[in-house]
Amino acid sequence: MPTISNKGKAMPQSPIRKLVPFAEDAKKRGVKVFHLNIGQPDIKTPQIALDAVKNNNLEVVAYSRSEGSEEYRTKIANYYAKNDIYVNANDIIVTTGGSEALLFTFGSIMDAGDEVIIPEPFYANYNGFSTASGVKVVPVISKIEDNFALPPIEELEKLITPKTKAILICNPGNPTGYLYSKEEIKKLASIVKKHDLFLIADEVYREFAYDGFEHYSVMQEAGLEEHAIIIDSVSKRYSMCGARIGCIVSKNKNVINTALKFAQARLSPPTYAQIASEAALDTPQSYFDDVIEEYVSRRNTLISELQKIEGVKVAKPKGAFYCIVELPVESADNFAQWLLEEFNYNGETIMVAPAAGFYSTNGLGLNQVRIAYVLKEEDLIASVNILREALKAYKD
Repeated sequence: MPTISNKGKAMPQSPIRKLVPFAEDAKKRGVKVFHLNIGQPDIKTPQIALDAVKNNNLEVVAYSRSEGSEEYRTKIANYYAKNDIYVNANDIIVTTGGSEALLFTFGSIMDAGDEVIIPEPFYANYNGFSTASGVKVVPVISKIEDNFALPPIEELEKLITPKTKAILICNPGNPTGYLYSKEEIKKLASIVKKHDLFLIADEVYREFAYDGFEHYSVMQEAGLEEHAIIIDSVSKRYSMCGARIGCIVSKNKNVINTALKFAQARLSPPTYAQIASEAALDTPQSYFDDVIEEYVSRRNTLISELQKIEGVKVAKPKGAFYCIVELPVESADNFAQWLLEEFNYNGETIMVAPAAGFYSTNGLGLNQVRIAYVLKEEDLIASVNILREALKAYKD
């Protein structure tokens, strides 16, 4: 019988999506499932983006340029300028989502066997992108007790080897909601310059910074022109996850020219999605003001309710719309499956993402889950009530 590749066998399952069959079975039994497991916002996509697709008069849905249309890339550059990030259209490659942007970046700067340092817990698919690229993840452990702040920079520097090519951060972070301070970015900048590394920043949640904190981009830091690479996406910013449009941004011409070759191999990013994404850039600030106010309110409600449950520990996010929750159970994987297979409270249950899949260090996160607060407040309150009752009923 033909065999599949070792790389294929090593590809990790998504901790976010692997429980979907159990959720579908629960729904077939008539159980209502509150989805806390995935960052799919219920916020309405800006009407201006929807109208751009609805009202366009294309007669041929043709290929665009492999790097994305010049008009769209120019508008992206203008968007960045409003955020004190100064680039031009030639510093940008439009990709099919932030996921493809990361895959192109890994392929452009790392060879099989090279290493990337990532503070963990981190977005689970970083493990998959690394495996697909033959790259080794070297984790820097951050702890819930420290609200997932970056560990002392000396600890990070100890992990650098001749195989290290990059440090990757998500800012604000998925799954922790941690927002890196300007001081932390400056410390990372000093390390990558000292050791001649790349600093990759996944900044797809840039707009979502709370409590008066401001996002500080790696490309706002002087002296990182040859080191900094931004990964970005329209998915969360405009509640356009299905558009699958992202981009790579870097002033390093070798990085951009190399990534372009990967882009050419897949021909072009989707045309209609670029039309919607270009229009979305004209979304008024009032949209974001309202969305951020809503997420702060949801976060505060969720954290407040979780803190009322004995034995539950939660870190307070400063950005994005996720938090890591430590539960009084031995296996969050087993608990999450049990919630869908065997438990309901008044005909309702919850779906959470077990957090072990957001770590690359074996044994970490086993009793943690990631919760996305992308539901309205009344549903979040109902969800925490279900969690409270579930923990009372559950036997490890």
